[in-house]
Amino acid sequence: QVQLVESGGGLMQAGGSLRLSCAASGTIFSIGVMGWYRQAPGKQRELVATITSDGATNYADSAKGRFTVSRDNAKNTVYLQMNSLKPEDTAVYYCYARIRGTTWYDNYWGQGTQVTVSS
Repeated sequence: QVQLVESGGGLMQAGGSLRLSCAASGTIFSIGVMGWYRQAPGKQRELVATITSDGATNYADSAKGRFTVSRDNAKNTVYLQMNSLKPEDTAVYYCYARIRGTTWYDNYWGQGTQVTVSS
């Protein structure tokens, strides 16, 4: 069974930094795009950042210049470095990966990690 496990969330004051990590485990032949989504109370889940297997990145406008997504293919891990945090960044952050396992490529989600930014 493939699973994604996030870590690194927590409470931070505005202007601070956090780094989220997400490791994929299980029977994995290859991983395509990986990334991060977030969902604030009362809002739909939204894309934050993605990164392809060869390192191409895509960011939400709200994340550009503050967040950096990266990955370690040898560790099947994706990271999100979040700097200059704002209260508006408060949300549950979900790791995403498109993974080829025993079946063809499918989409996987982590359990979510809470990020709370105080003013």
